[in-house]
Amino acid sequence: MATPDCKPSSACPEFAHAADARALLWQMVRIRRFEEKCAELYSAGKIRGFLHLYVGEEAIAAGAVPELRAGDAILATYREHGHALARGVDAGAIMAEMYGKQEGCSRGRGGSMHLFDSTRRFFGGNAIVAGALPLAVGFALADRMRGRDAVTACFFGEGAMAEGEFHEAANLAALWKLPVLFLCENNLYAMGTALTRSQAQTDLAARARIYRMCGGSVDGMDVLAVRHAMREAVAHVRAGNGPAFLEFRTYRFRAHSMFDPELYRERGEVERWKEHCPIERFQGRAIAAGVLDEGELGRIESEVAAEIAAAVAFAEAGTWEPVEDLERDIYARAPGMAPADHPLESRS
Repeated sequence: MATPDCKPSSACPEFAHAADARALLWQMVRIRRFEEKCAELYSAGKIRGFLHLYVGEEAIAAGAVPELRAGDAILATYREHGHALARGVDAGAIMAEMYGKQEGCSRGRGGSMHLFDSTRRFFGGNAIVAGALPLAVGFALADRMRGRDAVTACFFGEGAMAEGEFHEAANLAALWKLPVLFLCENNLYAMGTALTRSQAQTDLAARARIYRMCGGSVDGMDVLAVRHAMREAVAHVRAGNGPAFLEFRTYRFRAHSMFDPELYRERGEVERWKEHCPIERFQGRAIAAGVLDEGELGRIESEVAAEIAAAVAFAEAGTWEPVEDLERDIYARAPGMAPADHPLESRS
């Protein structure tokens, strides 16, 4: 990145123009309302399984994802709905996936935690904590071997940094100077365990710098700060300087998942963090700067409501996978294998 110590520079430009400010606000509102609708549908029994919501963290996806090119790869955690939306995965295809319908982006087989769209180079959605980190190194290595000018961006939570996969991935990426962006969304709680109770070194950027990679921390509740830091980091990696690490300091306003009784943090703490809501904060800043007017949020809300209603209707009208296809993609028949030798077809 631009500064000698490899931290994001403090010079954060304001809005480029009104359309720029509107696009950022629209994306954050869109992610927030989509997540809230998912919570409603989950409570109604329409969405099942696990559901991890991104409410409060919208500035990260909205600010970071657009700084990547179409040819770059993205890998994420199981809290990835916002990343998928910001990447351009169709809202209807995401909602259908939530429902388990075969029109979903993962054909209804992945659900909330495994959104996937290879046409967008969006490769999940991974349910295993830190599971995407070694995959990201593999994607970057493949791009290097193919001579592609591509960056691999990997989003993960701070809990992943206590896993061996982080250290293995960071070491190899730095050793081989691979084009990987390690993007830590630090919301302070790995499920129900506070960062300060589980990790001795809470300066996550310092831990990344052990591997001699560029790294810094950013206010993840400020979409402009996120975008600025991401832009610098992408440029650093794309220039062939090896991997970079960014810690986005953020907070989730809802529980870890819809199953979480949330007994590990005080209500007052959540309310204090809500005072830093990325949407309200950005809206006020844009209005004060004169690039948006008071009525813009209402117009955005109407547009978003229409899109989400259409996505729900698409999911409701979707179809279930035929029972005879349920074993598809589980086992593959090798060339020349007789049906009797197949592990499924040979069952009595």
